[in-house]
Amino acid sequence: MGLKIQLAGEADGTITIDLFEEVAPGHTAQIVALAKSGAYDGVVFHRVIDGFMAQTGDVQFGRMGAEEFDMRSAGMGGSTLPDLEAEFSDMSFERGVVGMARSQDPDSANSQFFIMFDAGPFLNGQYTIVGKVTEGMDVVDAIKRGDQRANGAVTGEPDRMVKVTVTQD
Repeated sequence: MGLKIQLAGEADGTITIDLFEEVAPGHTAQIVALAKSGAYDGVVFHRVIDGFMAQTGDVQFGRMGAEEFDMRSAGMGGSTLPDLEAEFSDMSFERGVVGMARSQDPDSANSQFFIMFDAGPFLNGQYTIVGKVTEGMDVVDAIKRGDQRANGAVTGEPDRMVKVTVTQD
């Protein structure tokens, strides 16, 4: 299974992600459920650090166009689904790898995920890997960068996931 993500903003195009159901079955099932329900549609990339990663997936506070949308709150929420128990693996965080965002608690991943711009071996064994970009890394590379001094917080008009579709292998 995988995801097809249509982006708009500075990054305008489609990203295709292969999900690793065998590596992180709980996390991938939650992502698929959220995508199928349309929860990711319109969600912004709120934290983007050049040379590191682009983070998105806050379905609670990150939906651009929602009445209560405030870019300053994007990244502070999750979904109505429960947080997930960590599914760490021996896979490595390389360019294009998709990992689940979480708080300090390893068992706090919910809906947010990030896509690696470059290798980040310091994340290995610390965050759950859920997939890898198979097409569209040029689109990922075009995602608007955030302020390095503000931990990658994106200001102004953010890039967003217009439509997230679940695909079959």
